[in-house]
Amino acid sequence: MRIAVTGSTGTLGSQVVGLLAAGGLTASPGAEHGGHEVLALARRPDAVQAAVGPAAWGAGVVPVRADYDDGPSLASALRGVDVLVFVSSDGDAARMMVHHHNVVRAAVGAGVGHVVYLSGVDADPGSPFCYAFTNGYTEGLLRRSGCGFSFARASLFTEFFAAFLRPALVSGALRVPGGEGRVALVSRSDVGRCLAALALLPPSGRHHDLTGPATLTFDGVAGVLSEVAGIPVSYTDIPPEVQVEELARAGEDPWWTYAYSTMFASVRQDRWSTVSDEVLRLTGRAPVSVADAVRPAP
Repeated sequence: MRIAVTGSTGTLGSQVVGLLAAGGLTASPGAEHGGHEVLALARRPDAVQAAVGPAAWGAGVVPVRADYDDGPSLASALRGVDVLVFVSSDGDAARMMVHHHNVVRAAVGAGVGHVVYLSGVDADPGSPFCYAFTNGYTEGLLRRSGCGFSFARASLFTEFFAAFLRPALVSGALRVPGGEGRVALVSRSDVGRCLAALALLPPSGRHHDLTGPATLTFDGVAGVLSEVAGIPVSYTDIPPEVQVEELARAGEDPWWTYAYSTMFASVRQDRWSTVSDEVLRLTGRAPVSVADAVRPAP
């Protein structure tokens, strides 16, 4: 097969490229291995080699220029592609929707048979989370596209949340506006393995919830951090406006301040508490726990 991966110079996209090229993947029954041509789509193809690493590069990764903003470049890059692993764009949600429309249109025009799209567990236009609408919109585009599809609905990445969790390992205070919401944080590496596994399977025509092994309240998360740090860690449910003020004072970009605020609003509505066994089913490995993901490297 000819498999293309968008966002191939990013952390997640480069991992997927490496797994598909090097064959370092345990997938569910029926998946094929080896002999695939892996196209690493990137705005700067010259950056692909450093991103994917020497092992994958030696396995014959082909860097191809493709820009989310440039429809003709996407159309050219997807010509002759059998499977597209569609790693979401990033940044402003309105611009992301334009990017995603460009990708889906190019996939349809190229006759791509299977699109594996990275979505989110909270893919709901009714959610307060800014990216929930983007994910739901893109899923709708793909459902109507005529392409075969598999939706990888990932929970919140543990590594993304680590910006809020790791300071608590030192301070003993976990301060986020999470209310009584629960989260089943998932490791980015687990999501990357699932994307690669889905690319080697026929289109499922459905969504796959990719979550961590357990759903936790933030009191529960604080308990996990206490075990990792060896000191008591307590959870304080701060008001949303306090977090916004603290992020602004720290110099955070206004868009990301808004994104964080809407994310925690969706957490307070308990939209991220789903737990599934899809990571184990697709990869043959149990998902990484929060403790293992935030534990400092030796």
